[in-house]
Amino acid sequence: MNHINVTINGRQYRMACEEGQEARLLKLAENLESRIQNLRGKFGEIGDARLTVMAALTVCDELLDASNRIRVLEEELDALRDVRTAAADRARATQTAVANALNSAAERIEKTTQVLNRTVGGGVAIG
Repeated sequence: MNHINVTINGRQYRMACEEGQEARLLKLAENLESRIQNLRGKFGEIGDARLTVMAALTVCDELLDASNRIRVLEEELDALRDVRTAAADRARATQTAVANALNSAAERIEKTTQVLNRTVGGGVAIG
């Protein structure tokens, strides 16, 4: 575990974090500090604890909105996957039907050619 110092609401805190996560923790602390400063600019000096709680609530509100949006997007993605699967199934069925129709037409043409060859007889072959 590594330790770094972060400043939140004007106070220094020594925080532990996993190795390699120092920059992320600093960025998170800067984000929270920025939110607290913005709230202080809007509401003035209403107390450190209250500003910190308000900042935390705004973060939680954004997190809840983001979680809900992710859930909606995951549902949309699942629906799109279902549509894609159905379309692929229809495409395979259409491809099979077209191949069968072409094979059937080729067989009819071959039979017609054989009949014509017999009818015309002798030395002239069609096809």
